[in-house]
Amino acid sequence: MHRMLTFTQATMWLAILLALYCLTSDSHGAYSPDFCSKDLNSSVKPGFPKAINTSKPGVLKAARHSVEKFNNCTNDIFLFKESRVNKALVQVVKGLKYMLEVEIGRTTCRKTTHPHLDNCDFQTNPALKRILHCYSEVWVIPWLHSFEVPVLHCH
Repeated sequence: MHRMLTFTQATMWLAILLALYCLTSDSHGAYSPDFCSKDLNSSVKPGFPKAINTSKPGVLKAARHSVEKFNNCTNDIFLFKESRVNKALVQVVKGLKYMLEVEIGRTTCRKTTHPHLDNCDFQTNPALKRILHCYSEVWVIPWLHSFEVPVLHCH
C-alpha cells in the first residue's frame, strides 16, 4: 500500500533538508560547514572603527579641530598647529567619530593676534621649538556642522 505524507510531515522534511543543505554546501556546491553564517566580504561594518587615509579632508579638518581645542586649553603664548597625522580611524556613529594620532608643533604666531593657522610657520628657534604627540577623538555631525573634541591627550 502506498502511503502519502501529510502537509505537516512534508514541511518538516523540507525544513530538515534545508538545514542540512546550509550545513553541508555553499553556493558553488562545495562543502562549507559555516555557509549560513558567512561573512559577506564587507569592509565596512556599522559602528566598527576603520583605518582611513591620513590625508583625507575629513581627517585634516578633524585634526585642525583638535589643535584648536588644544590652543584654547593651554596658556602657551604661541599657537600650535598640526604638523602630521600619523594614524586615523573613523567610526560611523551618530555622525562620524575620528580617532587620531597627531603631531602638533608650536608656531611663531602669538595667541593675542588671532591669525589663521594656515598662515603660521613652525618655530625654528631651538629654545621655542616644541613638538607634541597627541591622541584625540573628534565627533563630527556634518548635517549640523557640529564638531566636538571630547578626548585630547598630548605629551
